[in-house]
Amino acid sequence: MRLIKNLLGKLIRLLYRLVYRLIPCQNDTVLFISFHGRGYSDNPMALHKYMSTHLKYQKYRCIFAIKNHKEKNIEIENAKIIEYFSIPYFYYLARSKYWIVNCKLPKYVLKKPNQIYLQTWHGTPLKKLAHDIEVPEGTTFYRSEMTVEQMRSTYDNDVSKYNYMISPSAFTTEVFQSAFKIDRARLIETGYPRNDILSNYKEHDLDVIKSKLKIPKDKKVILYAPTFRGNIYQGMKSVDFDAKKLLDQLGDQYVLVYKLHPLLLDKPITDDQRIINLNHEDTHDLFTISDMLISDFSSIIFDYSFFNKPMYFFVPDLDEYLSTLGCFVDYQKIMPGAICLNENQLADAIIANKQYDIEAFSKIFFKYHDGKNIERVVELIKKVRHE
Repeated sequence: MRLIKNLLGKLIRLLYRLVYRLIPCQNDTVLFISFHGRGYSDNPMALHKYMSTHLKYQKYRCIFAIKNHKEKNIEIENAKIIEYFSIPYFYYLARSKYWIVNCKLPKYVLKKPNQIYLQTWHGTPLKKLAHDIEVPEGTTFYRSEMTVEQMRSTYDNDVSKYNYMISPSAFTTEVFQSAFKIDRARLIETGYPRNDILSNYKEHDLDVIKSKLKIPKDKKVILYAPTFRGNIYQGMKSVDFDAKKLLDQLGDQYVLVYKLHPLLLDKPITDDQRIINLNHEDTHDLFTISDMLISDFSSIIFDYSFFNKPMYFFVPDLDEYLSTLGCFVDYQKIMPGAICLNENQLADAIIANKQYDIEAFSKIFFKYHDGKNIERVVELIKKVRHE
């Protein structure tokens, strides 16, 4: 069965390469792709919601490519959903005037000169990536075991197709130039559309979201949101974390919510009622109902800083991680919270509740906190249309 699927995939890609230029672009059609079709999320979702609720953009036909959308029972108002890596997917790659994407597209994706590719990316980079990854000689990447040069060429191929790439700050703009080797003229500091939601949450949203997610309203909520370990290119795993051990030291006024990186499989959760698995819920909703964040090397810490809530960094593999994949910042110097190597240190830090200047940290990594990032990006799309 796997062999048949691979052969069909190759055939579809071949047909696409032969006919994509023959399919005319439809000027008001927009194709959205988030995390390689994993769902309706992130910057593409925020932009679509804005466009679909404003009259002046109602002429646009919005297409979302999502894997297994029928099984997931996904419905999106004011959008047509197509299956990711299906014949309709390749048709709309050729048919759509605009691509709005938050991830690297595969090399097989072909762009016509009159198509517009807006790369929104999916976070402020903390982990090194693309050209800035330093690895020992002979390291291979992905399941295909490509060389480091081949891996970097996949980024170069994608970047060559961008009309523009957006950035949330001067820091990220500098990192993108280094990691992606993209010229400064195509990097526009608009802020991330998804962060407008963070700026627009109201106090009453807290009770509404807690009720929807069945979170006890009389408990303090710890959000645990780690990134993958190892190397994304060589296999992904999560760090060992004993949530029960932590909660036993904190007392019964806490619950802990799991939200893992989308590239990780769901981590088995105990049947402890204090530990709740909400891996498939909206991240911004979880930001709102949580009282604090436990994370590590995840870029989620930058978005969470919008709320000026306590953050703690659980990194039992700190030295190993920094000496292999590495970070774009001086991790131990800049993180606005206690850096903990085990659950005992983490419990002590939460109880001590030492204050850090999270607001100053946030201002380094976000140029805008005004809730108008989407408007700036939409104006950029309009500008590209008329160039």
